[in-house]
Amino acid sequence: MSPSARRATVTVNVSAARGMAKHAPLLRRLARAALRHLGEDGSELSIALVGDDEMQRLNRDYRGKDRPTDVLAFAQREGEGLPGEAASGLLGDVVIALPTAERQASERGHGVERELAELLVHGVLHLLGYDHERSPAEARRMFAKARKVLAALGGADLPGPASSRGTSRRRGRGAAKSACRRSAR
Repeated sequence: MSPSARRATVTVNVSAARGMAKHAPLLRRLARAALRHLGEDGSELSIALVGDDEMQRLNRDYRGKDRPTDVLAFAQREGEGLPGEAASGLLGDVVIALPTAERQASERGHGVERELAELLVHGVLHLLGYDHERSPAEARRMFAKARKVLAALGGADLPGPASSRGTSRRRGRGAAKSACRRSAR
């Protein structure tokens, strides 16, 4: 049996608001590759592509910030958890506002695919416990890890350089962590 055949399955579910589903296959492929690179074989991740109105509602309801943002992460591994939950491999949810990602890609001069990859990796790192707001050292650690993961994903035909992002985070089981690099205007 080959080494890749022995790997545990990485399960990625992508849901998309109307008109956004064309990005689902890319996100599924990138998420699987990123999770394998991060040693998260056997994990399960959900990704949702939403509009700015839905993202604003989520950001308001879970973070108390009544404005859209680019990405939120809802971790399942934080806090006390439920018995057996960590063993299940369930990481949580990454929610990406596609209209914001498209605007940011245009502003930064790269494709939406690159922007989605950066947002996805940033959100996944938050799900794994990285928090750049904890300290400058933690920020350096998180952004260095993001660059390494994005470099590993380079074979996914993503144009343009990877970049580092800033975020904010609220602690607590199931609480939204904004993997928000900057709030939408």
